[in-house]
Amino acid sequence: MDDLAGTTSTDFSLSAREIEQFHRDGYIGPFDLYEPAEMEKNLRALRPKLLNTKRAIYGQEKAVSGVTNLANYDRHLDVDYLADHITRPEIVHRVASLLGPDVLCWRTEFFPKYPGDEGTDWHQADNFSNVAGSKHPQIVWPEDSEFGGTITVWSAFTDASVEMGCLQFIPGSHRTMNYDESKVMTYDADSIGKVEKGGVRRGFFGYDYRQLQKDPNWSPDESKAKSMVLKQGQFIVFWSTLMHASHPHAGLTDNMRLGYAARYLPTQVQVYPFSDALQEFGGEASLDKFGCVLVSGEDAYEHNRFVDRTVNGTPFRPAR
Repeated sequence: MDDLAGTTSTDFSLSAREIEQFHRDGYIGPFDLYEPAEMEKNLRALRPKLLNTKRAIYGQEKAVSGVTNLANYDRHLDVDYLADHITRPEIVHRVASLLGPDVLCWRTEFFPKYPGDEGTDWHQADNFSNVAGSKHPQIVWPEDSEFGGTITVWSAFTDASVEMGCLQFIPGSHRTMNYDESKVMTYDADSIGKVEKGGVRRGFFGYDYRQLQKDPNWSPDESKAKSMVLKQGQFIVFWSTLMHASHPHAGLTDNMRLGYAARYLPTQVQVYPFSDALQEFGGEASLDKFGCVLVSGEDAYEHNRFVDRTVNGTPFRPAR
């Protein structure tokens, strides 16, 4: 396990069979990371830090039920526990099995779902220009690359059951993009929680993802969907180009569902090459304090900005 030098005696790399499964289905997991009692203890200590956004790099924004906002972004840059989380070898070794040895983390996001919250729309993300106010791609792969999108590691900081709004995937759907991210989605905060699609309350944090469909008459084949039930402390790995959504929170419990998504890329991919600010979900923030985190290997390209420590001065410890 980890020692103070950031090394590990355990290899968590994916097997050849697991890699083949990932490329076929677009996801792999779940995997255990924290024991539920350990995660619950960590979460109790974490909650006050999440509410205090004074040191967060995107300033102070009030969190609203059912809404993602910039205050939920990149808290690994100011919360030391999350800085350690994104570099955990249990995560990084598996990601490096898929992306190669030189890996960066460019974004993290919290995804809370409160009792009664709507489900999240079916969607895919390739270059993330879909919600960018500038409409510029947020990530750019080399032109000769066979890949696109980003690897997302979604960790269950609480239980994620169907009733509490767990993720849904359509296996194999990462091979075809059904959306045109250059199209414009209209942000409408008043629509949150009020739109039904196929008899299910679904939305996309104030947007309607159907506005990006290449074929307006197309709809996802939900008969192929699988629910990704995760226990507290587990994580799952998937391509952002995989068709994914989430169930509504049925409100059968007063407990929220909290997921934490960390997004990884090989170092040759350019991050925010056209932007000096984030403009998403009705908010805007400067990227002046932003930097990628090298979690494995080295950066031989030097076209991305990196930070080697949190705003608190705590060094990031790349996995070994």
